[in-house]
Amino acid sequence: MEIQHVFFDLDHTLWDFEKNSDLAFKKVFDKQNITIDLNSFLEVYKPLNLQYWKLYREEKVTKEELRYKRLKSTFDAVNYRISDNLIDVIAIEYINFLPDFNHLFEHTFEILDYLKGKYQLHIITNGFEEIQTKKMETSKILHYFDIIVTSESVGVKKPNPKVFNFALEKANAINSASIMIGDSIEADVEGALSVGMKAIHANFEKGKVNNVNFNSITSLLDIKEYL
Repeated sequence: MEIQHVFFDLDHTLWDFEKNSDLAFKKVFDKQNITIDLNSFLEVYKPLNLQYWKLYREEKVTKEELRYKRLKSTFDAVNYRISDNLIDVIAIEYINFLPDFNHLFEHTFEILDYLKGKYQLHIITNGFEEIQTKKMETSKILHYFDIIVTSESVGVKKPNPKVFNFALEKANAINSASIMIGDSIEADVEGALSVGMKAIHANFEKGKVNNVNFNSITSLLDIKEYL
């Protein structure tokens, strides 16, 4: 069956999370007079953040624990003394500032314009409910998408099949006529394949992938080879 519906992940796939996150932290650190070198902080924070997001996907930590512990663990690791109250303030301000920045991956508008005339476009994201729409509004891509599904609205997170089945039902889409495009093999690709969708891995880091069940792209423009 020909593809009719294209589902995108948002962070790390269309919206340049790393660049926008760095800018949000700079704004918070400047406001709160955090004296640690930002690059040194981020070098430790980024892998810890990925670890906590994995725990969050696996329902092993709550959203509140994720927000606090990824910061607490980083400040501890770099031996920067800071109060729990200030960590809580930083966590809140970071989330508030994050959607104010609007950097997208190269060719985002070009590929969305190309796809919009041919397919119905949707978003499936594990990001927090309260900021994902604002990110898309600020970066001026919200109007491209018909359906936006966050994991919080479903009650479980990708790669749980319930998220994909919920999105398919909401979009009135058939799994075999739908494709998921995202950066996470576990959350996006394997999750979509598990419910009978097709999938494309947004491999912008150009990591080695040993799998014949899905295609990988290193640029958004590569999507034109498949759709």
